[in-house]
Amino acid sequence: METKYIFVTGGVVSSLGKGIISSSLARLLLSRGYSVTIQKFDPYINIDPGTLNPYEHGECYVTVDGHEADLDLGHYERFTDIQTTRANNVTTGRIYQSVIDKERRGDYLGKTVQIIPHITDEIKRNVKLLGNTGKYDFVITEIGGTVGDIESTPFLEAVRQLKWELGRNALSLHLTYVPYLKAAKELKTKPTQHSVKQLQAIGIQPDILILRTEKDMPVSMRRKVAQFCNVAPEAVIQSLDASTIYKVPQMMHEQHLDDLVIRLTGTAGKGEPNHAAWNQFLHKLDSAQKIVRIGLVGKYVELQDAYKSINESLMQAATYCDHKLDLVYIHSEKLDQKNVEEKLLGLDGVIIAPGFGQRGIEGKFVALKWCREHDLPTFGICLGMQCMVIEYARNVLGLADANSTEMDPNTPYNVIDLMEEQKSVSNLGGTMRLGAYECRLKKGSIPAEAYGEEIVKERHRHRFEFNEEYRKRFEEAGLECVGENPDTGLVEIVQAPALTWFVGTQYHPEYQSTVLHPNPLFVSFVKAAIAEGEKNRH
Repeated sequence: METKYIFVTGGVVSSLGKGIISSSLARLLLSRGYSVTIQKFDPYINIDPGTLNPYEHGECYVTVDGHEADLDLGHYERFTDIQTTRANNVTTGRIYQSVIDKERRGDYLGKTVQIIPHITDEIKRNVKLLGNTGKYDFVITEIGGTVGDIESTPFLEAVRQLKWELGRNALSLHLTYVPYLKAAKELKTKPTQHSVKQLQAIGIQPDILILRTEKDMPVSMRRKVAQFCNVAPEAVIQSLDASTIYKVPQMMHEQHLDDLVIRLTGTAGKGEPNHAAWNQFLHKLDSAQKIVRIGLVGKYVELQDAYKSINESLMQAATYCDHKLDLVYIHSEKLDQKNVEEKLLGLDGVIIAPGFGQRGIEGKFVALKWCREHDLPTFGICLGMQCMVIEYARNVLGLADANSTEMDPNTPYNVIDLMEEQKSVSNLGGTMRLGAYECRLKKGSIPAEAYGEEIVKERHRHRFEFNEEYRKRFEEAGLECVGENPDTGLVEIVQAPALTWFVGTQYHPEYQSTVLHPNPLFVSFVKAAIAEGEKNRH
């Protein structure tokens, strides 16, 4: 079968959930037995989100091959169980860089390099890259931003050209917002009509419209939208607010989105979808009565997208443990010796969040000391693991000025230090230890029991490492190195075996937690937190 291309665009406002709709459609097609992949085209000029502040774009997601990507790729993986790569996330910056490199090499034979055809051709080449592998029945391409954004124009022009070139093998799905005006007590479709008109003015006729709304839309209103927008009435679908994003595939299936896509692209049917495992997860999510309270200590807690993958991993683990997650955000900048007890008492477990830089780090040390002394299940991730090591050095080893050379280049006890190969790096973009690396687990350790394997592969995003020179002193004092890279010997995991659950990972386990396969270490941590909660309540 020829690869079919589905283009997902958005109108009226951003943050409508194009990533969730794309992921939901992919989930439905996968459930029917088709092979699917999703890619995101971002209109910003940054090469990738690696150097972006989380306040700009939420968390930076890391793919297995070490590409720093948009957080929507996290949604794609959580919904589909497909591992994405560098090819699944392309920015304007990457497109322009590629075209400029070709121009410098003389590939254009002296021609004037222009948006059309050179930039649009490069976009089209990237769109079809995954489809040309012959591995996929469907390639879903999400175009970032909204119709009408200046920076999105070359991408939409490329979509227009591809729709003509691919004919029935290409489909345009447009997501818009239908606001509800309280004063008038009415849903308003005019913004949707204007958004579609803009898309049509560019030369793209949407085949399917998905209307994001907070109130149920009458059928007559959907028919009106179909009439104004040249779309078949059955191809106007509403996307109501849901109690969880994981119910969106079900809602889309009930309105026959997957049937529509199959019919409009002339794809051979493969029977009804198999939603058994997905529905089982939703049933657990809905029926859980008990609550597990986890505290997340970080400096971006006012911006929850900064820890998106951690939040989702905890929720997935809690669901499989038949509990609802009550996630309490604790601002590490506002945490000190005076208020730590008040903030942490009553929690069942604590996550010390990843991040970069000095801001808020002292609060993490305060939280770690309290958790360690009260034997509260504690999970340190990346910088959180490094903080675990520093706090232990200061308060158990007696090395009062211990630190990471990231925070204090002149520390006399550099228990966390810059990796040797990072010392000559001056550019910050894409130069860290990135992507999936192997980790050998120590038999009998908490991680080894959780994974049930001796070697695991997890994803990294960091520059600084545990300093091997201090390893013996830590292990003698009760903080063991229970995971290491088999090739380099770099320490990946620390654990305090005397405590119930006190584990830090240099890697980011949240990047490999999905709805159908929650990360085993998160499940282990949540189980320990549940046991802690039950112990305290009796």
